[in-house]
Amino acid sequence: MWSRLLTLSIVLVLVAAAAWALWPRPIGVETVRIAAGRLAVTVEEDGTSRISEVFHVSVPIMGRLKRVGLHAGDAVTQGQTLASIEPVAPALLDERARRVAEAAVESAEAGITLAEAGLAQARATETFAQQDLERTILLSERGLVSTQALQRVRLASQTAQKEMEAAEATLQMHRRQLESAKAALIEGDTPSTGACCVTVTAPISGRVLVVFSESEQVLQAGMSLMDIGDPDQLEIQVDVLSSDAVRIAPGAKASIVDWGGAPLRAEVAQIDPVATTRVSALGIEEQRTRVTLRLLDGPQTRVGLGHGYRVTARIVVWEAADLVLVPLGALFRVAGEWAVFVVENDTARQRIVRLGQRNGEYAEVADGLAVGETVIMHPGDTLADGRAVEAQDERAPPLPRPAEPRT
Repeated sequence: MWSRLLTLSIVLVLVAAAAWALWPRPIGVETVRIAAGRLAVTVEEDGTSRISEVFHVSVPIMGRLKRVGLHAGDAVTQGQTLASIEPVAPALLDERARRVAEAAVESAEAGITLAEAGLAQARATETFAQQDLERTILLSERGLVSTQALQRVRLASQTAQKEMEAAEATLQMHRRQLESAKAALIEGDTPSTGACCVTVTAPISGRVLVVFSESEQVLQAGMSLMDIGDPDQLEIQVDVLSSDAVRIAPGAKASIVDWGGAPLRAEVAQIDPVATTRVSALGIEEQRTRVTLRLLDGPQTRVGLGHGYRVTARIVVWEAADLVLVPLGALFRVAGEWAVFVVENDTARQRIVRLGQRNGEYAEVADGLAVGETVIMHPGDTLADGRAVEAQDERAPPLPRPAEPRT
């Protein structure tokens, strides 16, 4: 009798223990309470800072550059001498070049002789034509020469005058050709009769950004010397997708972050009307448009930010306040619709919601949730409608990141 009771008790205890072990327990979840807040939809892209007006200084003439004493970062004032360039001596001639130059001199001298002979002939012709015209005029006044004959003689005189002028111009041309041919024979360290050096001055007051040629050397005309700009006149350039560019309006608010200091206020100054094809890191062709941002704070707020530095720009395309917001981590898809798990009496209840605008952290709830309700963050596959839950960590109501630094 007692053995049967003991056996039955043991069986009941084992059954109770198995039932207790298999009985579903509440699932520990992370929850967050729904609250109202401000939502800003932004386009976030990497950009670069640049000085709005960069002056590129180049070499005006071919010559020997004196060593430049300026370095990148040095301050300059408008009109300050940046560099001095000394004209170089003519290059030495090889035997073939010398013979060609000497032949050109002889050819120019022969041309002068020919032109002088032509000028003498033209002068003689002009003198004869002038005398013939005077005689014909006298005879015409006496009625011994017809008017037509007088006109022919006058035309011949005028033609002879123009031929003499052409002969004089030809003689001057050959003389200049002789001077040019003789100049080609100049070589070596022939001293210059002009000024010692040509000075290059600063076009504006600012700072030297980069020096391309610093040591003494011979430079060709037009070669780069240095870049100058005013670091206080900074702007931000961002290349955004063309599909995002159409959502950005001129004057839109923006903030500059990840540059090494506090966020900077900015606004959209210009949106380029053309897009260019860029290849992304994944090898995908993209159409991108350049957007220029104007910094609103003074230079004292961006100390250290220079030309060509990498920054991150957040451009606001939509913003509103007093919205019911839900973290994106609480959302999941059900039959093509968005849904959340709402905690009601320690039980998870699945609810379909209708969303509005969203950014990278939060979404606007147009319908389906109310302020003060609690939703489950990052619901797992084991969570189902009607399952008991236990809040292990309840987060504070969402506080969306402001669209721009507030003053």
